[in-house]
Amino acid sequence: MDSAFYSDIGGRSCNEDSVIIKSAGDEKMLAVVADGLGGHGGGQIASAIATETVAGGWNGTATPESLSELIQKAHRKILSGQTSGRKMKSTVAVLSLTGRHMDWAYVGDSRLYHFTDGRLVFQTRDHSASQIAVLMGQIAPEQIRFHEDRSRIFRALGQEGSLNVDAQSRSLSPGNHAFLLCSDGFWEYVYESEMEDTLAQSASVAEWLKKMRAILAARIPGDNDNNTAAAIWLTV
Repeated sequence: MDSAFYSDIGGRSCNEDSVIIKSAGDEKMLAVVADGLGGHGGGQIASAIATETVAGGWNGTATPESLSELIQKAHRKILSGQTSGRKMKSTVAVLSLTGRHMDWAYVGDSRLYHFTDGRLVFQTRDHSASQIAVLMGQIAPEQIRFHEDRSRIFRALGQEGSLNVDAQSRSLSPGNHAFLLCSDGFWEYVYESEMEDTLAQSASVAEWLKKMRAILAARIPGDNDNNTAAAIWLTV
């Protein structure tokens, strides 16, 4: 396994993203990316609670149910820390790799991408109004980045009431696997075809992130959002 991550404040006054990569031996690794929702107050606290709670409760093994429960635990912690003036919330994306098995869970529009032998084979679907527009056939998937309701998230840690977590698992086929977890401030400016192209051009996971960040830097406006990504390479 090889891994790398970064988090950048972008054009904002505060970085509300959080990221953690944690290993447990040579064949077990966890990655967590969380994005505190701006405008609710305490976004950086909420995202830190999300990453630290999930990473702190991971012991090298996972199931969709255990990852969901860790996210629910973080959700409860965020709720307990809210005040009338600080309704902090956060998205989260989690990936656990154990040998030839992957388990993942997520809430909101922080994404997980999975590439096998250089080709994109899976990506999560955002819990957002623009993703619903795609599912209803109103817009094409590539139009999410520019849709007027793209920032409307309908699932987040810290929301009122119960939280529905999407979680799944999958066995990995023999081959070269690459995983990318990122906040919307990253994937909004780096297209999926470019993720594949830079992957093919890179000799290391750190170089892959560097090449994608160069694409992002060439496109962002001066007031761009925080942007964060974690990447893992694995040969099975």
